Amino acid sequence: MTRRTEASRENREAPQMGDYGHDLLFGSFITPGSDDPERTVALAVLAEQVGLDLVTFQDHPYQPRFLDTWTLLSYVAARTGRVHLSANVTNLPLRPPAVLARSVASLDLLSGGRVELGLGAGAFWEAIEAMGGRRLTPGQGVRALEEAIDVIRQLWDAEARGGVRVDGEFHRVVGAKRGPAPAHAVPIWLGAYKPRMLELTGRRADGWLPSLGYLHSGDLAKGNEIIDDAARRAGRSPGDVRRLLNISGQFASAERGPLHGPAEQWVRELAELALNDGISAFILGSDDPDDLRRFANEVAPAVRELVAAERDRATAPERTPVTEPAPVVAPAARPARARVTGGAFAVVPTPDDGRRRSDRQVWDESARPSGPAPDPARTYTPQEQANGQHLVQVHDGLRGELAQIHDLIEQVAAGEIDAGAARSHINTMTMRQNRWTLGAYCESYCRIVTTHHTIEDQALFPRLRQADPRLRPVIDRLEQEHHVIHDVLEGVDRALVAYVGAPDGLAELRAAVDLLTDTLLSHLSYEERELVEPLARLGVS
Repeated sequence: MTRRTEASRENREAPQMGDYGHDLLFGSFITPGSDDPERTVALAVLAEQVGLDLVTFQDHPYQPRFLDTWTLLSYVAARTGRVHLSANVTNLPLRPPAVLARSVASLDLLSGGRVELGLGAGAFWEAIEAMGGRRLTPGQGVRALEEAIDVIRQLWDAEARGGVRVDGEFHRVVGAKRGPAPAHAVPIWLGAYKPRMLELTGRRADGWLPSLGYLHSGDLAKGNEIIDDAARRAGRSPGDVRRLLNISGQFASAERGPLHGPAEQWVRELAELALNDGISAFILGSDDPDDLRRFANEVAPAVRELVAAERDRATAPERTPVTEPAPVVAPAARPARARVTGGAFAVVPTPDDGRRRSDRQVWDESARPSGPAPDPARTYTPQEQANGQHLVQVHDGLRGELAQIHDLIEQVAAGEIDAGAARSHINTMTMRQNRWTLGAYCESYCRIVTTHHTIEDQALFPRLRQADPRLRPVIDRLEQEHHVIHDVLEGVDRALVAYVGAPDGLAELRAAVDLLTDTLLSHLSYEERELVEPLARLGVS
């Protein structure tokens, strides 16, 4: 039995530590290989394009096969615009904390607040000594790390009076000037496994960042307990410490072990780790582009939806205002919908405005069946209202992302006209990059829609059929429309292939996206019209 298999089995059997309630993050753990540096950077750019929240690299300055991690983070920050970046974790014995603090703050300012700080006490001491570092015992490493945290946080506290003073056993700073302050409150995540490091995490850090492959049986539960106790003794809440986890696995058609199987298995296992062990950030160690795409498009949205539903269910009895569960995808900026409370049914389905972009019609909208009429005398609890509202919020995310695709198409079209006229090598490369970005965005969106429909077909619709057989004709029709939309999505995929290979392929892609827009928006409005009230009435989420 491997360590990862043993740890995963034990963590499912260990006493539940519970959910700390943090928002979920999904990231990548990319090998900083120096043999093909452009591929390393391209994987980081891809992680942003498919919608991951975080890109991380291991930090081993003594390893000549790796790019220097801090240089790589700076380069990737310049090539990206949204994704957050971190070393996983920074090798403190070879990076003096005062200099590291200013490096982190500087890159955070330059990147618009996108840098996080993972820290480790050190390992591979012979290699560290070979690079001029000092060998430390495990106890010394913990003390040196705590001193480094003091140095870093004092340097970041640019508004405090006086210079930085830390007269430590391993790190000594005597009156250094403070600043610059980072652009945002940079969290410090510690790579910790042993009790003294875990206790330090609870007392001083903002996050715990272990790797699942190095955990022994029950270590997640034991680690959480040590961190929570240390946090309370220090006057902190256990929820002040985010729990992150480096994971690895393999996508396959059948279940063959922990995180080795279809995406649905990954979703179930990661949701269990979030709800039972408090893990709120999952960082996938893989250099396979397809793994990153599947993790971002098939796993992350479904885990978010499952965890949001369970959190809603757990907090329903004590909640008065309706919270807004995390949607499948982040919605574009749009007017906020009014919150609903108890009483008459107040959830408003999104109407179909009747506008169409395409001349094609893929179904007869007049043949759509309707479900039972709502009882006008019935009242609904806040939780019941939230069940109906959740569907609208998920659909709002899909609508917002679809609108962004149209905006991106027009931007790329305008850029190709301008760049094509310039006829320079640089502008030709820009055109290629824009095409690749648009293609990745469209591909990601198609996967998100497919995942959403799969969740409905496999989980939501069967429950509605069983709860109210009168909804069967509506559910049957919605499932039929899912198949039609799948065919339309395949048309978008074919158009993407043509777009990459043909100079005039943008027109075909625009037409395919127009048809997808017509069919999807029509379908979403019909589904909301027929299901938001049954979802509330039947208590189905």
